[in-house]
Amino acid sequence: MDRKNSAAAEVRTQEAADGRAGAPAKRLPRHLLVLRTSAMGDVAMLPHALRALRAAYPALRITVATRALFRPFFAGLDVEFVEVDTKGRHHSLRGMWRLAAEVRRLGVDAVADVHDVLRSKAFRLSMRLHGIPVAHIRKGRSEKRARMHTGAAADAAPLKHTVTRYCDVFRRLGFEFPDPGPAGRRPHAEPMGPKHGVWIGFAPFSAQRGKTYPEALSRETVALLSARYDRVFIHGGGGDEARFAEEMERAHPNVTALYGRVKLAGEIELIAGLDCLVSMDSLAMHLAALAATPVVSVWGATHPSLGFLGYGADPRNVLQADMPCRPCSVFGNKPCRYGDYRCLHAVTPQMIVDRVAQVVGR
Repeated sequence: MDRKNSAAAEVRTQEAADGRAGAPAKRLPRHLLVLRTSAMGDVAMLPHALRALRAAYPALRITVATRALFRPFFAGLDVEFVEVDTKGRHHSLRGMWRLAAEVRRLGVDAVADVHDVLRSKAFRLSMRLHGIPVAHIRKGRSEKRARMHTGAAADAAPLKHTVTRYCDVFRRLGFEFPDPGPAGRRPHAEPMGPKHGVWIGFAPFSAQRGKTYPEALSRETVALLSARYDRVFIHGGGGDEARFAEEMERAHPNVTALYGRVKLAGEIELIAGLDCLVSMDSLAMHLAALAATPVVSVWGATHPSLGFLGYGADPRNVLQADMPCRPCSVFGNKPCRYGDYRCLHAVTPQMIVDRVAQVVGR
């Protein structure tokens, strides 16, 4: 065999070994940057997708670009972080170009934009102009809008889950892996002391009125839960939410208001030890999904079929009313056409407590 034929044979052998016979293969990224800076519930769904990606590609270097507050969501995932200061140095579009320059210095060779807003579009444009491959989420906005005010969501097949949409972004960069299974229970700390008896969490709040359980019904729910279970924890933020939780704590000796007592990481640890969490379509539901804690979820203006149910949550534990006006918005941020959010009032405290009893029994 002459030198020319020998060289050709060597090339063909190498192509076959690389699985590239006849065409060059697309080299997989070695250092992936994943960008998502809000909202909290959406960021809390991202670890499920990263868990599946990490299982399939354990040697892949993954850096998550997000707000510093959200780091506890990713505990145990072996990922690195770039903190995005959306209120300061990375606030403007120019700030996102500055962020792009910072991450390029880290050796990032691919970008998964799982946010797809104006700010992230500026970021990925800068990366693309420097020859770095990018892929972004496809949110299915038209599919979701088509279900507004139709009453059809209850009978229609669920749309693709947000976690699956995150996985699809990674797949468009060349990665191949199955959708993740539900998170598993894990060892956890005890930020509120040793557990005795049955512990229930109650998270009636949301940033949107269409996803917030009415206060009078919340009071009744707390009374019913505290009469039946050993401890009840009220999850929420400051202001009126803290005021309500503290009032319930004074009224019921086994009720604990969590605001100001634990930080986000401690709240996740507490949720991991609960027997059940009652939540709206809100962050607490997604924290429970990360901790594999059973959830009874209450839905008003929004609908779980749009792809936002806690990942791996049991759909039997969804409480909602079938009404022709539901869902009235994707995110619960539009006013009720009737002015009274009757969809939330249709889910009674007794319905919640009965379903919690079923969950705890199971």
